[in-house]
Amino acid sequence: MPTPTGPDRLLRRVVRDGGGWTGLLTVVALIGAAAELALPASLGFAVDAAVGGTASWWPAVACALVVILLTTDILGDVAAGYGAARATALLRRRLLRHLFACDVRTVRRYPVGDLVGRLVGQATDAGQAGTAVVFGVVALLPPVGSVVALTLIEPLLGLTLLGGLAVLAVLMRAFVTDASAAVTGYQRVLGAIAGRLLEALGGARTIAAAATVDQERERVLSALPELRGYGQLGWRLLARASARTAAVGPLLQAAVVAVGGYALTVGWLTPGQLVAAMQYAALGAGLGAVLATLHRLVRARAAANRIAEPLAHPTRRYGDEPLPSGQGELRLCGVGVRSGDGRPVLRGIDLLVPAGATLAVVGRSGVGKSTLAAVAGRLHDPDAGEVLLDGVPLHRLSPGALRRGVGQAFDRPVLVGDTVHDAIGLALPDESAGPPAGAAPATPEVLAVARAAQVADVVDRLPDGFRTRLTEAPLSGGEAQRIGLARAFPAQRLLILDDATSSLDTATEHRISRAVTEGVGGRTRLVVTHRAATAATADLVAWLDGGRVRAVGPHRRLWADPDYRAVFTPGGDLR
Repeated sequence: MPTPTGPDRLLRRVVRDGGGWTGLLTVVALIGAAAELALPASLGFAVDAAVGGTASWWPAVACALVVILLTTDILGDVAAGYGAARATALLRRRLLRHLFACDVRTVRRYPVGDLVGRLVGQATDAGQAGTAVVFGVVALLPPVGSVVALTLIEPLLGLTLLGGLAVLAVLMRAFVTDASAAVTGYQRVLGAIAGRLLEALGGARTIAAAATVDQERERVLSALPELRGYGQLGWRLLARASARTAAVGPLLQAAVVAVGGYALTVGWLTPGQLVAAMQYAALGAGLGAVLATLHRLVRARAAANRIAEPLAHPTRRYGDEPLPSGQGELRLCGVGVRSGDGRPVLRGIDLLVPAGATLAVVGRSGVGKSTLAAVAGRLHDPDAGEVLLDGVPLHRLSPGALRRGVGQAFDRPVLVGDTVHDAIGLALPDESAGPPAGAAPATPEVLAVARAAQVADVVDRLPDGFRTRLTEAPLSGGEAQRIGLARAFPAQRLLILDDATSSLDTATEHRISRAVTEGVGGRTRLVVTHRAATAATADLVAWLDGGRVRAVGPHRRLWADPDYRAVFTPGGDLR
């Protein structure tokens, strides 16, 4: 038996994620299908009883079947809605958790807008898989059941319907193949447009300043003709399949009625059996529900294919070791990192940062400074070598130990949470990071790191202080950087600042540097910088050049090298 592919495995899981609602839908749909198949027979018996002038309870049975059909229709809609919603929610959570657990470089392969499209639009389509599978199976029961019923009434009738259904099956198979390609292409192009749109919105100020709004609009919407082509192709395929079904269905029904009429004249059928045969012919030839279900399945599988792609990437693995004893010694042993296209970014980095020391990482643009900082904090793992904190490889630490031991701040931090208090307390233990009790402006832990980052006075001036919602906080770039610094300060062993003070004035940067250097516990500091003044205050400087460590030593000793001085001259670091 062939092994199911990624999309197929995902669809199976989505079907299971519908839980009890999918089970209820299955039971209800089967009962409805059984009632639908029993209704023509009951009507036929009722006609024969009326023609024969005998009393019968078959009309009551027919009425009861109609009530069952109405009830199962209502329950089916409810179960389908709740089942699809549950499966969609679980699928979105699974994809989101997986993306956050992946290597940062992996996630960066996808534009944010494209990922949002997969998370929102494609997850909705794939979440319909359980409903589509149940309806697909149940939609086949009326045609199959009609063939069986007609065969029992008169074998020639069954053969007539079966021949017509075989023709329709061939037509529908062609529709599935062609529609799959159209839907896949449509979803791919839509994701590309969404990615470009989000990029444009993120750079709205730059676009406005450059007066390139029209050009940017053309760039974002340049794929619209291709999108329209896939959309029109999908609708044409659906319309063509519907037209063929609509054309073949009545002809098939007419053929069954003609054969049934002949059978009645020669005495093979009773009037009631002819009525039942006509109903079964209409039921078997009416494949509109099957076509709609096939279309839904096509969309679900195409969406599952799009979601399975990022889910196929491996996630970072963690160990279960706690923080070892030590004061934060950082060691990089033979660390090598390659870019997505295979180009080496870091090559054979051997570096020792003594516990409690401050190491400044400098170099021209593109030499791998931010990559080194990311590897040191395990934002992603190196392709070669390993990184050790107090003698323990980072990948062997538990997530909680890594979170407590290492803090990171960036040049353009993204503030996460509902309020400013949430954004600062993100790296604190849950009991310290929670909302302040009563009317307290902040928990003591959050207030302490906010003061160390020189941002407490800024927050106090906000409309609701620490309780101000981030969406309503008018923060400058430097103020956002300071909140990012405050978020990183609780780290117990290693503090990594990736150009995290670039937007600060000299006086504020000096106060923060003193807080970092004199902070509690004498943490080790790794500071990526392009400022000579910052490098001068560090204990050691690691000078990167061409993806390698060119030299390590005090700033004053390296300053004698003109190439080192050129790193800090205007144009020397084209960040």
